Amino acid sequence: MAVYIDADACPVKAEAERVATRHGARMFVVSNGGIRPLANPLVEMVYVPQGPDEADKWIAAHAGPGDVVVTGDIPLAAKCVAAGARVVKHNGEVLSERNIGNVLAMRDLMTDLRSADPFLKGGGRSFAAADRSRFLDALDRALRAAGA
Repeated sequence: MAVYIDADACPVKAEAERVATRHGARMFVVSNGGIRPLANPLVEMVYVPQGPDEADKWIAAHAGPGDVVVTGDIPLAAKCVAAGARVVKHNGEVLSERNIGNVLAMRDLMTDLRSADPFLKGGGRSFAAADRSRFLDALDRALRAAGA
C-alpha cells in the first residue's frame, strides 16, 4: 500500500504526509521538479521529465489495488480508479467506480463549453480551510479502508 501525490499543484502535501506517516504508509510525491525534498523516511520524491502529463503517466503506471492517489486531475483519477486504487481530491471528494464516469463526463462537457465560448469563465471556488479538513478525513478513511 502506498499514497501517490500528484504534487505539482497540490495544496495538501503536508497534510497527506502527516496522515500517511500516522498510518505507516509509504508516500510518493511525484512532480516535474521544483519541490523541496522531504526528510521523512516514508516519503520518496519522484521527479519526472518536463512535459505534459508526465507525472500523471508515472502515477497511473504505478498505482493499483490497495493504493491511494491524491489528485485533482480527473483523467488521471479515472485511470487510477480503473486500476483499483482509491482516489481523493484535494478538497476531500472521493472518486470511485460509482461516480468517476459522471465526474469525467462533466469535466469533458465543461471543457467543450469553455472552448465554444471564450467568455465563459472556468475554475471553481477557492481552496478553503473546510476543504483541508474534509481532505484529512477522506484520506484517513481511504487509508483505513486500504488496510493501513
